[in-house]
Amino acid sequence: MMITLIMKNLSSGGKSATLLLVMLLATPSLYAFDYPETGDFAKGSKAWSENCVRCHNMRSPSDLRDDQWVTTLFHMRVRAGLTGQETRDILTFLQNSNAKIERTKLVKASVTTSQSTTTSQSTNISGKQIYEGNCQACHGVNGKGTLPGVPDLTDKNGRFSKNESELLNNIISGIQSPGSPMPMPPKGGNSKLSGDELGAALKYMKATFYK
Repeated sequence: MMITLIMKNLSSGGKSATLLLVMLLATPSLYAFDYPETGDFAKGSKAWSENCVRCHNMRSPSDLRDDQWVTTLFHMRVRAGLTGQETRDILTFLQNSNAKIERTKLVKASVTTSQSTTTSQSTNISGKQIYEGNCQACHGVNGKGTLPGVPDLTDKNGRFSKNESELLNNIISGIQSPGSPMPMPPKGGNSKLSGDELGAALKYMKATFYK
């Protein structure tokens, strides 16, 4: 209907239609300027658990689309007493947790126990660095978990009692742990991590927490 109105006014030389058309074309650019900067994923996970969960329980990031989280977060910012940076951090956590890994891109996971290194061969980033930057916000410094339902990585009968191939595939594709109201996102919410990097993080976790 809007297009019909514009075309009708343009054909009659209407200046109002021209102005309206210019405004419509400019709108995406204005949205781009207003779109919040990327925040810190790990800090966002922590802020989400310490602020939002108190009133809303643990909602899954997939409950809303990325653009809907923008509206929701900035609406709740004042009511929750969040700073601008905290809001951007939480938004980054939720949007990255919404990332989906295509099944066609999944590789056959294999972490050989004969490997003694916990460093990614492709980037030379240690498993410890990857864990601290991507996993620690939810799994904690001691591996026991910081959020409701996050599995205790030190439990001898827990997640790490599974074989490493299954564990790595769980990390790559994401998993809903029993009793957890929110699933672990694919690749821990960081879609840029490679299989080697995730494998290094897994070996670090098992060596550090599963003793």
